[in-house]
Amino acid sequence: MPLSRGMRRVLTLWAGGALFLLYAPLVIVVLNSFNVSRTFAFPPSGLTLQWWNAALHSSGAWNALASSVIVGLCATAIALVLGTLAAFALQRHRFFGRRAVNLLITLPITLPGIVTGIALAATFTSVLNVALSVATIIVGHATFCIVVVFNNVQARLRRMGTALEDAAADLGATGWQTMRLVTYPMIRGALVAGALLAFALSFDEIVVTTFTAGPDTTTLPLWIFSNLFRPNQAPVVNVVAAVLTVVAIVPVWLAQRLGGDIATTR
Repeated sequence: MPLSRGMRRVLTLWAGGALFLLYAPLVIVVLNSFNVSRTFAFPPSGLTLQWWNAALHSSGAWNALASSVIVGLCATAIALVLGTLAAFALQRHRFFGRRAVNLLITLPITLPGIVTGIALAATFTSVLNVALSVATIIVGHATFCIVVVFNNVQARLRRMGTALEDAAADLGATGWQTMRLVTYPMIRGALVAGALLAFALSFDEIVVTTFTAGPDTTTLPLWIFSNLFRPNQAPVVNVVAAVLTVVAIVPVWLAQRLGGDIATTR
């Protein structure tokens, strides 16, 4: 049913207001990265590039960035393997308790981060007697990254069905040949999209990281939070936040583009 002109205007204003509330704070962060003042005052009293130069030579920020990238890549790799296997098991097989297993797999991403963090920290330190380190952060992040990959792959498997795989089997293809030549090309976009979203989710996670990181381990979100209110570091934090704001667009855009392009070819 076509909308009236008045209703279209109302919806346009509502959408514009929502987008403004979402992105105006990000614009302020980017502007503050060029602010001469060391505070978060707005509007900027002057513009400078000295904070960008300071961020470029900040060893703390670079070390934290390296830790975040390592954690994100490892957690994504674990999520790709376990999430894909779980998606195949639940989508291609029928067994008792299937819905319960599906619920258990997706539950970690619905739980509050602080609950997940407390549970993981207690398990590592009290039950397993494992020292908190980069490895414990990776395991903690993998618990919710698996859900992202699982949802993407399961949705793709549900949408594509089994007709082509059955046809390949009828023509004499082995299970490995069917997976390599038929199934994998059709789910490749879902795997890439799930991996990109999982990495982005891991990269900016702070709550779970706070509970699973050791005293000598700092990821970039933890570094930003610990330096946010230090007068000498606040402008550098603005620069790092501005860079992350721009960089964060890339994996989300790629995930949507890849998933959308392949979905339209089905």
